[in-house]
Parts: sequence; C-alpha cells; structure tokens
Amino acid sequence: MKLDRMIGMLALLLQRGSVTAPQLAERFEVSRRTIQRDVDALCRAGIPIASRQGSGGGFSLLEGYRLDGALLTGPEMQAILAGLRSLDSVSGTRRYAQLMEKLSAGSGAVLPGDGHILIDLASWYRGPLSEKIEAIHAAIEAGRRVSFRYFAPSGEDTREIEPYYLVFQWSSWYVYGWCLARRDWRLFKLNRLTDLRTGEEFEKRNAPWPDLSNARVFPEHWRVKALVEPRYRWRLIEEYGPDCCREQPDGRLLFEAGFTDRDNALAWLLSFGDGAEVIEPEEFRAEMGRIVGRLSAIYDSEQRKER
Repeated sequence: MKLDRMIGMLALLLQRGSVTAPQLAERFEVSRRTIQRDVDALCRAGIPIASRQGSGGGFSLLEGYRLDGALLTGPEMQAILAGLRSLDSVSGTRRYAQLMEKLSAGSGAVLPGDGHILIDLASWYRGPLSEKIEAIHAAIEAGRRVSFRYFAPSGEDTREIEPYYLVFQWSSWYVYGWCLARRDWRLFKLNRLTDLRTGEEFEKRNAPWPDLSNARVFPEHWRVKALVEPRYRWRLIEEYGPDCCREQPDGRLLFEAGFTDRDNALAWLLSFGDGAEVIEPEEFRAEMGRIVGRLSAIYDSEQRKER
C-alpha cells in the first residue's frame, strides 16, 4: 500500500539520517522509479527531503527537521495508531502497528496507542477473509486482474474484475473495481466470493471514487410497514435506529422502512416469528400467509410421522 510505504520511508529517514534509492527499493520491494514518485509525494506534502548524487549520496531530511507536536500531537498519533492496529485485525500480522511504532520512535517517544478504543474489522471468517484481503491488496498494488466465483441473491456467477479499492462499509469488506462482464464499476462483498485467482496485468483506468451512499448501493424497491411486539424494540433500534418505529395504543410498534430485495425483506420479517404482523404491502402480507401455511403443513406432516 502506498501510504504505509511512504510512512515507512519517513520512519527510515528519521532513524538513519540518509538512505539510498536502491536501499529503499530493496526494503519495500518496488522499483527505484516508484521510490522517486513516493519521495516527490512526500515533498509535496511538506516533508523537506533532500537528494544528493554520487558516492555517499541518497535521500535525507533537511537538517533540523524532526517529527514533533508541530505536525502531530500525542493524541493524534495515538488515534492513528489505533486505526492502523484495526487493519491488523484482518491482515493477520502486526505490520501496521509496527509501522506506526517506528514512526512514533522518530518523535522521541513511544506511543502505546489509545487503549480506550478497540477496533476489530474482521468477521467470523477471519482466516479466509484475511487471505482474500491480502491477495486483492497485492493484485491492486501490482495492477493485476482478479477472478472469482460470486454468490448473489440473483444466483451464482464467475466474474473477472480490475480491482481498485478495498472497502470496509456496512460492517463488511468489499472490493470495488471494473467488471469486465458488465463493462461498469461494481462492488463485490468479500464473504460472498470464493476461488479467488490473480490474472494478467491491466492498464489502469481513471477510477472514480465509489459512491457508497445507501440510495446508490441499497435502492429502495419495497416500502414495508409492520406491527412488531414491544419485546423486539431493542432489535428495531439496533438495526434501523430509534426513529424507525412508533408506539401504538395497544403497545405494539409500527415499524416502517425501505428494502432493496423482496426475499431478504420477507426473511427478515419471518425472523420475528409471531412477533410481527405485516401491514403493507399487501403482496407481502399475502405471501407471509402462504409461507406460514406451507410451514404448518411441513411440521404437521413431521408430527404425523412421529406418531
């Protein structure tokens, strides 16, 4: 990742005083041209880096420069360290924490990180998820396509994309890239993809920043109203916020929200058992009745078998 490489370069300059381009290229496993671009980016960010040619030359920080409170305060450094450590929760390593600890050493103080903030970006599938993130991250850095088998509500499919961003949103990880099959930008959930493979190199496009708004990613196709038993108030508030329901004279909660997918909406409503009654749309109300009828027939049949 370009950011952690640049911070690592700055840490080495703070610690060693002078480092050559070949040393940096070998240390970070990139080309000298990439190192020069990173140095230029650091200079544009206000870091005074000098370059000397010939024997004994290399990159160095201007004399008298130090990373101190004028740039980042102690609490700011701790906040950054907490964020970097959160990436370690899915990377399966301590490289981000070690990176920030090296940087903090350049300021003359070892910062333990904010012990009051604990962030874990992993999921129940920590092992497979970390492997996918590392593989896609490497493909993005190398400018290589990735292919995978994808499982969506509409069915299974094999996709090949040009990856550009790894995204953590809505409590899940996604990869954003140019889909060769759809000829458009797409967002794919990592927990839904398997058989991940790295492919050939591609010429990078001018990638737009992904639009992650709810209206764009989760467009409302179904407006649902339901009366929910008060014992489920905690769940409505947790999943949709305190303004999603209003208490009725009989104590039940009138819930109203939009859903993107019909089957997911029905499954969510069924998860309340007899604790929710669908009011609108009428199509959902009728379908819920049919589902309950089929379930009743299945379990009545099982009871007759047992007798």
